[in-house]
Amino acid sequence: MTEYNRVYNFSAGPSVLPLPVLEKVKEDLLNYQGSGQSVMEMSHRSTYFKKIIEDAEADLRELLNIPDNYKVLFLQGGGTLQFSMVPINLLRNSKKADYVITGTWAKKAYKEACKFGDIKVVASSEEDNFTWVPKIEKEQIRNDADYVYITTNNTIYGTKYNYVPDTGDIPLVADMSSNILSEPVDVTKFGLIWAGAQKNVGPAGVTIVIVREDLIGFAGETTPAYLDYKIHADNDSMYNTPPCFSIYVAGEVFKHIKATGGVDAMYQRNVRKANKLYDYIDGSKLYKCPVVKEDRSLMNVVFVTGNAELDKRFVAEAKEAGFVNLAGHRSIGGMRASIYNAMPEKGIEALIEFMKKFEANNL
Repeated sequence: MTEYNRVYNFSAGPSVLPLPVLEKVKEDLLNYQGSGQSVMEMSHRSTYFKKIIEDAEADLRELLNIPDNYKVLFLQGGGTLQFSMVPINLLRNSKKADYVITGTWAKKAYKEACKFGDIKVVASSEEDNFTWVPKIEKEQIRNDADYVYITTNNTIYGTKYNYVPDTGDIPLVADMSSNILSEPVDVTKFGLIWAGAQKNVGPAGVTIVIVREDLIGFAGETTPAYLDYKIHADNDSMYNTPPCFSIYVAGEVFKHIKATGGVDAMYQRNVRKANKLYDYIDGSKLYKCPVVKEDRSLMNVVFVTGNAELDKRFVAEAKEAGFVNLAGHRSIGGMRASIYNAMPEKGIEALIEFMKKFEANNL
């Protein structure tokens, strides 16, 4: 157990939040800045919340160097809704889009997009159980595609893109749910970036969309209002009641990242954390990481013992020792340590010590 009698939480999402942020939330939960009301009780039209959402957008723009010709939207519906909103809004000319399948969520996004247009899989690593990320060349992309879609980090299989595909003039769309704010990103290389909050940003409930202005305004006339990016952009994410509390917490996380050195410093910490864990696994006689080394995620470290029953015992004993949510996704089993921004380095070191003891007792 750690401070406040807290465990080390390796959940893939919703996931661990920075302790200083939780302490601030605890304070504001009863009386927000002397207003006499909880941050969960105030009107979304109040001056208090107006400042919360404006500050959150400004801080995110600063952290990611988002240019002025991009809109930042705070929406609801999670990734599942974005699987639909992306094609509804971006299939604006040829009604064609090219998708790269690197895991379960990319596959689900592709299947949903197929309802709205001519959608093509241009590359996939499914034949090898998604243990690597395809290298995409511009020649593989249809020259009249309205957009190309990728998932930059794959929580289930523990892979990440270590490059940005060159799509030329065709907008690149990226699901960055599980690695946004974990490493530097050149926003100008993307037409649209979206991310569910519950990994590195805040609690579940808010979805961030960063979209280039020239790509909005093309949803069909019969599109439900909530599914049209332009309506949200024109209303500054206040078309309807937004997920106020989630946006507030996200804003506090943005402030915390700024105060601890920004995204560059966060990336350095994340590389150090991941390397420690991967180095131990690679040198172990018991554990193995199935992912190709060059495509390993900094956020989600997957590993197995090679024995399903032993994997279950590991997860159970780890939980007893204060390391929770280490079971791999139900679709593949094994173990997964999600080591997002808020996971302290001492948490990685403590996990490695537990893994060493378990290995010694089970070889």
